[in-house]
Amino acid sequence: MKFNTWDINLKVRLFGEALLDISFWMVFPFLTIYFSESIGRELTSILLIISQVLAVFTALLGGYFADNFGRKRMMSISVIGEGFGFLVFAIGALHVIDSPYLSFAGFTIASVFMAFYQPASQAMIADVVPPEHRTHIYSVFYMMVNIAVVIGPILGSVLFYNFTTQTLLAIVCADLLLLFLLQKFGHETAPLVINPALKQDAVRKSIGAVLIEQLKNYKVIFKDKIFFLYIIAGIIISQSFMQLDLLFPLYIKEVIGASDLFSFHFTGEQLFGVIVSINGFFVAALTVVVTRWMSHFREKFVFMNSSFLYAIAIFLFGISTGPWGAICAIILFSFAELMTVGLQQNF
Repeated sequence: MKFNTWDINLKVRLFGEALLDISFWMVFPFLTIYFSESIGRELTSILLIISQVLAVFTALLGGYFADNFGRKRMMSISVIGEGFGFLVFAIGALHVIDSPYLSFAGFTIASVFMAFYQPASQAMIADVVPPEHRTHIYSVFYMMVNIAVVIGPILGSVLFYNFTTQTLLAIVCADLLLLFLLQKFGHETAPLVINPALKQDAVRKSIGAVLIEQLKNYKVIFKDKIFFLYIIAGIIISQSFMQLDLLFPLYIKEVIGASDLFSFHFTGEQLFGVIVSINGFFVAALTVVVTRWMSHFREKFVFMNSSFLYAIAIFLFGISTGPWGAICAIILFSFAELMTVGLQQNF
């Protein structure tokens, strides 16, 4: 599927989300270190768990809202809420206020509204892209995210600690730009919204009823053995994958620390930014190639070997006490990630 045949929604989102993702990744990898230094490691862990639990419940509602109120509308609301959350974060980070709790409240607001975005975003792709081309489109958007992962952490490792408020305000500006693009060029694709006849037959439900219905729908997972095992494996893999953003920053800063690479000196925070960028670079550069390569193998083979490589990469991280060990681990980690891009979206 050539780019010039893409729906305008996809083109607008690709540009707007690229800018937003670069801004976001200037901040996100360093939040664990930032909040650990101001409110303590234990409390930071608890608050991060709470914010992500809230985001999970929001995601359960996201699909229903996207179907009944529209993809474009929910994406716009999500962008507004995310921008407001990071604005609160920026206010809390001001030297005259210096309130880490206000900043964390802002981050939680942003996380909750970001959870609304993905269901609508994924559904919009399903609305405008034929099934045979969806894996390719998912891969392109995934590659775009990882280009942002290359650029964002490198910039953030320099800018976030020195210009915290300004960096957060850059995210707010990116949100406003994406909102403008969605409103100016985007169009609605949700069947219930663009087809009044279908909407008349739909039954409006309360938020509580929607949550209960969504939880009941998860019974399907337990009835389908293969899908159930896929979900369980995905949860386990996600636990290790998320350590890249939560535990590794502290590990690299405190265990590996300041290091020299190719005659350049890096602090622990900057080294972590480089390692995250290496992950983003490999995924961005090789997503399409590896996705096509993996399409020649059985899904079972790909998922099993990806999990095996994840395990080896995490083990290498655990025994690494220098920068080169961590770099080798992240390269292996990146290839394990690449193996299932596209497949897991279409499974």
